Amino acid sequence: MSKSIKSLLAVGLVAFVAACADTAPVEEYVVVDPEPISVEPTYTGKYK
Repeated sequence: MSKSIKSLLAVGLVAFVAACADTAPVEEYVVVDPEPISVEPTYTGKYK
């Protein structure tokens, strides 16, 4: 093969690898448990 065809294939291969290797940063997210809507009653003694 001629040098121009080899160089075009090499440039195409490099461009293809560069396009496929695009590693965008993965966004991390944290799930937080929501606060309870109502507070549980506390024990204050019998019949109070």
